[in-house]
Amino acid sequence: MAAAPVWSVDPRTGKQREQVAVEATAQEVDQTVRAALAAKDALADRTVRAAFLRTAAELLDGAKDQLVEAADAETALGPVRLTGELARTCYQLRAFAGVVDEGEFLGVVIDHPDGSATPPIPDLRRYKIPLGVVAVYSASNFPFAFSVPGGDTASALAAGCPVVVKAHPDHPATSELVAALIRAAADRHGIPDGVLGLVHGFEAGVELVRHPLVSGAGFTGSIRGGRALFDAAAARPVPIPFHGELGSLNPVVVTEAAAAERAEEIGAGLAGSMTLGVGQFCVKPGLVFAPSGAGGDRFIKSLTEAVSDTEAGVLLDHRMRDNFVAGVRERGGLPDVDAPVTPGAGSEHMVSAGFLTVPAARLASEGEHDLLLEECFGPVTVVARYEDDAEITAVLSRLPGNLTATVQLSAREAAGEGRGAALLAELTPLAGRVLVDGWPTGVAVAPAQHHGGPYPATTSTSTSVGGTAIERWLRPVAYQNTPEALLPPELRDNNPLGLPRRYDGRLEH
Repeated sequence: MAAAPVWSVDPRTGKQREQVAVEATAQEVDQTVRAALAAKDALADRTVRAAFLRTAAELLDGAKDQLVEAADAETALGPVRLTGELARTCYQLRAFAGVVDEGEFLGVVIDHPDGSATPPIPDLRRYKIPLGVVAVYSASNFPFAFSVPGGDTASALAAGCPVVVKAHPDHPATSELVAALIRAAADRHGIPDGVLGLVHGFEAGVELVRHPLVSGAGFTGSIRGGRALFDAAAARPVPIPFHGELGSLNPVVVTEAAAAERAEEIGAGLAGSMTLGVGQFCVKPGLVFAPSGAGGDRFIKSLTEAVSDTEAGVLLDHRMRDNFVAGVRERGGLPDVDAPVTPGAGSEHMVSAGFLTVPAARLASEGEHDLLLEECFGPVTVVARYEDDAEITAVLSRLPGNLTATVQLSAREAAGEGRGAALLAELTPLAGRVLVDGWPTGVAVAPAQHHGGPYPATTSTSTSVGGTAIERWLRPVAYQNTPEALLPPELRDNNPLGLPRRYDGRLEH
């Protein structure tokens, strides 16, 4: 049977634009993985690795006009958004180059023998080594930042791991262009182009996670797709770590005092966050607790005005559009659910933003309203109107894990008075990032960032954004009583590489 063609599709019209590639066969996946493994030794030198990452950023930045045009044709995300996303992606590559240069990620620890300890301590030296070939599954909603050149790829390459990317079907042409640039960067530093493999097709993605030479995987996408791959990774004869970002509701709590103090500001801020990128952000606030009463009414009025002024937009593909239209229709049909601004179909190819309201009491126990506690991808949020703090607590106790959780406080509460601290304590177990008086959309690439959370937000405790994302693709190894001449340079007493380390209990920088 002939391999199926891979087409670039215009989401604004639903029409095919051009054939980009063909879906990879099992044999082609095998060849791609083996080529990646063969490139592993070329990444061993940290100086070469860092230079490669910086050159990749340079080439991507130099081709930004072509890349943004290609990505916009396939995603309809718009040049402004895509230009910013590409800049973020280039910054991330350079940031990981800096992490590689510093060497702290290696976690070097050296303990010399101590016969007086109980039990006696032998000569022990520990550091981290790359896992091997990493499979990366691109996200639909970020054709740069969470795709071929995104955080999973950048962090894996920084760790010294070759990568094979399963391209997302929503932007195959963009994926091919980016992959070619990264391979060109590799070539400039004597690294085989197999260091970044690219395959297309659903079956190729399944073959990839099952391949015996793949040592880890990173995924950003739906709960259903991510869980299937996660289970496949665990079911292998030799299971591998699977770092998946699957789904998140990102709850927001607006206190009664905050609504009384600045309802209009909060309503406008929520509208901007939930409609950003046509609601196609993994950290879009999907459930908002707002008080009943005058402050809550003012908040709803402000949100209504702001969302009503939002223009209809195009979702990434027609499958997502169909799911969004069906999802908001089903949710809107539940008892006691109102739609101050009705979300749904904007035209044949577009969707209109909106939001739903429901009494919080409806969500406090199991029932048909549980649908409102599931992520709906697109420009919609659910506002749960609560009568007292007990209703907030009851609903929060039923939520699964999330990437973010947000609380909007009054000035007095933010100063430590009232219920602010108690709310933070309730939200912290639910999410990997807790925000105060802000909005979760916009994930800064910073050393202290954590983009992850309890399942189903992610399948591990790691982050996919920020410098510590590199830790996902490393494993520790300790050498005991090993002669100096046989030790890796990273673990020798004279520290020939000048690495930060813990030496006999003391930190050395």
